[in-house]
Amino acid sequence: MAHPVDIHVGQQMRHRRKLLGLTQQKLADTVGIRFQQIQKYESGANRVSASRLWDLSRALNVPVTYFFDQLEKQTPDQAEHRVQADVMQNKETIDLVRAYYGLAKGPRQQLLALAKALNSAA
Repeated sequence: MAHPVDIHVGQQMRHRRKLLGLTQQKLADTVGIRFQQIQKYESGANRVSASRLWDLSRALNVPVTYFFDQLEKQTPDQAEHRVQADVMQNKETIDLVRAYYGLAKGPRQQLLALAKALNSAA
C-alpha cells in the first residue's frame, strides 16, 4: 500500500506537470527515465529518491519543497484518506489557468473582474 506522503508527492508532481502542459513521456524524457516510472511516481506506487526529486524539481521549474506543500497542514488521518476533490486536478481548470496566463495583464484583470461579478450574481 502506498504511503500517504508518496501519494501527496505524486499528486503535486501530476498537478505541476499538467499545469505546464507536459505529457508523462515528455517529463520522463527530460529527466532520463521511462514514462511508466512517472506513472508510478504520480500514483504513489513508487517512492521518489532524493536525487530524482531534485531532477524533477528542475524539470518542473519548482523548488523541491513544492512537492511537500500543504502536507504539514494535514493530520495523518486526512493524509491517509485524502479525497481527490482538489479542483486543480480538473483538466478544465488547468486549461482555464493556462489560457488565463496567456492573456496580457489588462485582459487578464478584466476577465478576473468578470468572473468575480458572475460569481457574486449567482
